[in-house]
Amino acid sequence: MCGVSADTIRHYERVGVLPAPVRGANGYRYHVRESAGRVMLIRRAIAIGFSLAELARILRQRDQGTPPCRGVRALAGEKLAGLDRRIAEMQAMREELAGIVEEWDGQLAATREGEAAFLLEGLRKRKERP
Repeated sequence: MCGVSADTIRHYERVGVLPAPVRGANGYRYHVRESAGRVMLIRRAIAIGFSLAELARILRQRDQGTPPCRGVRALAGEKLAGLDRRIAEMQAMREELAGIVEEWDGQLAATREGEAAFLLEGLRKRKERP
């Protein structure tokens, strides 16, 4: 129904993001229909960067009747800032690699077929990015 395995459901129960189900006389787990919506919420929140520990804290607070909205927004803002930092780092790495590839193209053009150009050795001479 939710597109996740039974193991995932049990894990969600263990970490506290999904309430424990009612057990039938046969030992089967019976979840309320709302659990499907919560699983979908959890999957989407994980996809945008929330951890299960963060979600457990948020959902516990919400289940206790205290709206966690401002805290959720602050946490999402921190995640966005972190993502922006990582994107900037990757952009810088991309520019550096593009420069290296361009240099290597020049080296290869000046190197005869079958002769070593020692491309990787040139990396030792480059300064590391901070």
